[in-house]
Amino acid sequence: GKCTKRRLEKNEIANIQQYVNNDDSFHLDVILQTIFCVFVLSSFNIIITIVVTIDNDNDNDNRNYYQALLSESTPSGLNAAAKGGGRVSNAVVDKDVLSKTDKGKSNKKKEKLDTNPVKGTRDFYPEDMRLRSWLFGKWKETASGFAFSEYDAPVLESKSLYTRKAGEEVTQQLYNFVDKGDREVSLRPEMTPSLARMVMAKGGKGGLTMPLKWFSIPQCWRYERMTRGRRREHFQWNMDIWGVEGVEAEAELLSAMVSFFESIGLSGKDVGIKVSSRLLIGELLEKLGVPEEKFAATCVLVDKLEKVPLDAIQGDLEELGLDRSVVETLTDLMEKKSLDAMRPVLGEDSEALVELERLFQLCEVYGIQDDWIVFDASVVRGLAYYTGVVFEAFDRKGELRAIAGGGRYDKLLETFGGDPTPACGFGFGDAVVVELLKERSILPSFESSGFDAVVFALTPELYNEALAVAGKLRQAGQSVDVVLEKKKPKWVFKHANRLNVKYCVIVAPDEFENGEVSVKDMTTGKQRSVKIDQIADELVS
Repeated sequence: GKCTKRRLEKNEIANIQQYVNNDDSFHLDVILQTIFCVFVLSSFNIIITIVVTIDNDNDNDNRNYYQALLSESTPSGLNAAAKGGGRVSNAVVDKDVLSKTDKGKSNKKKEKLDTNPVKGTRDFYPEDMRLRSWLFGKWKETASGFAFSEYDAPVLESKSLYTRKAGEEVTQQLYNFVDKGDREVSLRPEMTPSLARMVMAKGGKGGLTMPLKWFSIPQCWRYERMTRGRRREHFQWNMDIWGVEGVEAEAELLSAMVSFFESIGLSGKDVGIKVSSRLLIGELLEKLGVPEEKFAATCVLVDKLEKVPLDAIQGDLEELGLDRSVVETLTDLMEKKSLDAMRPVLGEDSEALVELERLFQLCEVYGIQDDWIVFDASVVRGLAYYTGVVFEAFDRKGELRAIAGGGRYDKLLETFGGDPTPACGFGFGDAVVVELLKERSILPSFESSGFDAVVFALTPELYNEALAVAGKLRQAGQSVDVVLEKKKPKWVFKHANRLNVKYCVIVAPDEFENGEVSVKDMTTGKQRSVKIDQIADELVS
């Protein structure tokens, strides 16, 4: 298109000519000399400014450039530039020149940021964090009361830690990918395999001393269908005991679970705990002629029947080589609701029945048997590594999915190449129990900030003194918010009400001259003067 450019002023041309001619009066050793060439693209009405800086390290190139510039300052030079000749024309024909140089507002509407968290995940605003901290605190109090030690592990693990060959849903729900080191990794869907890895890493002489009683509150990730109380990420309280062969370990875990429920206001009328054993199911499968190597996979399929009809797992049954009648007979037997009803089927010498009877006796000693514990042979849990007692906490009204679950997994370490080690534990998600507390209308309110006081200076000159008062209160263990900007008292009192603090401390000129501050009780609205050197004792008491 048409290109026009202002001509260089006479003094500019003279300076360039002197330089080109190597005139001694033209000193190029000055730090920098800048020359501006302004081009106007009339078709777009955009001014393009090109700034060229020169130093005397490349004199020959510079002279050649300015020689060309002088020729282009004539009308004939401009015409040549417009046709594509010379250095200026390169900018003219650059197809990206507008995007490179346009500093004005673009007509293109910027795409608005999607402020929603990724589907299945949550943001935790301050009020949400107070709820979460409260729940975690209750979990930690219970774990501490039963002398469990806290541990943690990376949220990112090797994918092979979770890809067992038993048809578990969890293996299909992994958030997995190949990292930049070409390693197959996954966000953890559960914590038990990480615990097993850690125990195995410290195995051998001089390693971990058994028994272990450990707990953790990891964030877990599963790409699964979302329902009420089920998300794709959740926090999970894990309690595990390693190195104890008997059901004394399971009884301790069940007691801890009940202790937590009671600490948050739930009773046996709200929640029950179904208990069974994989040994029981194994004995039934053995009587039905199912090979032992197919026990774990069969249990996983049976667990799915709680969610889907038998026809939905027909293909899986055929793949295992199981007849449909086997599962139908098994499910009929699992409908029995007492140990006495199972004796005619399994016999008096059944190892599973002896083990469960011992467990229920211990639950009676703990004081949890009658109100909380329910025998239910249909409980198998969906993970293949369970080997013995399994249990599941449930909502007695039947409105929510399983609240918590666990069991014995003595052979898990062996599947990773380690030695068989007795172990059992449970996982307890954060989402379902919160839904349960809401449904029962017993979830505490977390609107209050939990802070104790707001301190502010009535005048800017007293700001330093306000900081000193806040410091005294903080040293006494109070949580104190200092008003950092100049605000009117009306705003400050509203701010104190929003935070739901107990006191508002005003550092004002008249009171300060007497060595005092004004303290407003935000509950009663009464205001009084307090000596600064007694402020901590007055408010803390």
